[in-house]
Amino acid sequence: MKTAEVQDRLQTETDLKQLATDIVQQAIQRGATAAEAVISEGSEFSTLVRLGEVETLKEAGARAAGLRVFLGKRTASTYTSDLSREGIEQMVSSALTLARVTSEDPYAGLPAPEQFGAIPGDLQLYYDDVYSLSTVDRIACARRAEKAALDADTRITNSEGGSFDAATGRKILANSLGFVNEFRRSYCSVSAAPIAHSEGSAMQRDYWYSVARTLQKLETPESVGKTAAQRALRRLGARKVATTKVPIVFDQQTAGALLNEIFDAVNGDAIYRHASFLTGKLGERVFGENVTIVDDGTMPGGFGTSPCDSEGVPTRRTVVIEKGLLNSYLLNTYTARKLGLATTGNAARGLAGTPGIGRGNFFLQPGTRKPEAIIGEIKDGLYVTEFLGFGVNLVTGDFSRGVSGLWIKNGELTFPVEEITVAGNLREMFSNIAEIGSDLEFRGSVASPTLRIEGMTVAGE
Repeated sequence: MKTAEVQDRLQTETDLKQLATDIVQQAIQRGATAAEAVISEGSEFSTLVRLGEVETLKEAGARAAGLRVFLGKRTASTYTSDLSREGIEQMVSSALTLARVTSEDPYAGLPAPEQFGAIPGDLQLYYDDVYSLSTVDRIACARRAEKAALDADTRITNSEGGSFDAATGRKILANSLGFVNEFRRSYCSVSAAPIAHSEGSAMQRDYWYSVARTLQKLETPESVGKTAAQRALRRLGARKVATTKVPIVFDQQTAGALLNEIFDAVNGDAIYRHASFLTGKLGERVFGENVTIVDDGTMPGGFGTSPCDSEGVPTRRTVVIEKGLLNSYLLNTYTARKLGLATTGNAARGLAGTPGIGRGNFFLQPGTRKPEAIIGEIKDGLYVTEFLGFGVNLVTGDFSRGVSGLWIKNGELTFPVEEITVAGNLREMFSNIAEIGSDLEFRGSVASPTLRIEGMTVAGE
C-alpha cells in the first residue's frame, strides 16, 4: 500500500474512533446518564456465475453509527448512515426522545466498569489479501468452481451457479464509562451448486463451499466444484424407506445444525423467558457423559472470535456442557442480571436495538474415530446429509425434521434416500450419542464432528 494511502486510512480510522467518542459525549451532555456508541464500516463483493455467464455482480461499501442511551433505568437506541453533524445530532435527539417515553427496566444498564476489557494481540481476524484479486480474477474463481462441477461427470447437466464473495469490516465501540475498542474482520468464500440428472431419476441438486479469513486458506475453486459434483451425483436415484428405528449418523453439516439448536437452548434470552428445555437445569446432568460443548470467542482466526463482545466485555472460553453436565448458560449483561448470574461475554448487537446473545466458536468436542469407522460398524442405518424444513420445539426439546441422505447397509453407504423424517427429543438425542467423530472442522461459528445417535425414529413409507 502506498504511503499516502496508509496515511489516509490511518486518518479515517482516527476520525471514526473519535466520532464514536464524540457521539457518547454529546448524548451525556444532552442529558443521558449513560451511553454507548457503535460505528461500523465495511466493504463487500459478491458475484454469481451461472453456466459461465455473470448473473449478479455486487460491490458496495457502507458506514453507519448506532447509539444506545440510558436515562436512569429507561433505555432506547437509534442508528443512522448519515455521519454528518446534522445526522449525528438527529440520532442523539431521537434516542433521548425515545428513552423518555419508555418504561423503566431495573435490569437495564452498561456492564460494571471493572468488567470492560479486550483480548490483546493479533487474533488473526483480518487479512488484506481478501481484496487483492481484481474483479476479473474474482469472477474467474466463480467460473472455475462451476466449471469443475460441470466437467466432473456427464450427469451434471445444469447448475445453479458458482460464486465468489469477499468482505472486510471494522467495528468501533465506545461508552460513557471510558471504554473504547475497535477491531477488523475479513472473509472470502467460493461455492458451487450443480444439478445432476440421469435417465429414470429425478434431478438432484447439492452444493459445496469453502470460507476463510484469508485467500491463503481458501480451498481451490476446482476442489470445491468437484466436491459439489460428487455430493449431487450421490443423490441420484433417491428413494423412500420404510418407517423404522435404526442408528442415525449425522454428517458435519447436519450435526452442526443440531448443535445450533443447543446454542438456542442455552441462550440467556430463552432461559429467563422459560422458553428452553434447559431452563433451571444448571449443575444437572442433561446429556451423555461423552458430550462436552464449548463456546470459545478467543480462538485465533475463528469465525466467532472477537477481542470483546458487543458491550465491551472480553470474550472468553466457556465450557457450556462438560461431560454431560450443564455448567453454564451463555449470557450478556442484561440476561445475567435477570438470572442473578455473571455475563459470559456473549453480548451481540447490530447498530440498533439492545444486545442479544451471540456465539463465540460454539462446538462439540471431537472424539477419536473417523466417520468411516463409525459407519463401518452399522448393519442398517441412515446417514443424514441434509435437513429440510423446521420442526423443533425449544420448550420441550421435541425434534422432527425432513431429511435426505444415504442408507447404510453392512457398513457401506449404499443408496440415496429422501422424503423421510427423523424424530426424537434433543435431550434424549444428546444423551444417546453412541459415537463422536474426529472430524471437527469449522466452516462457520458453529461446528460439530460426525455424530451417531441411537433411538431415533425414521418415518418413511
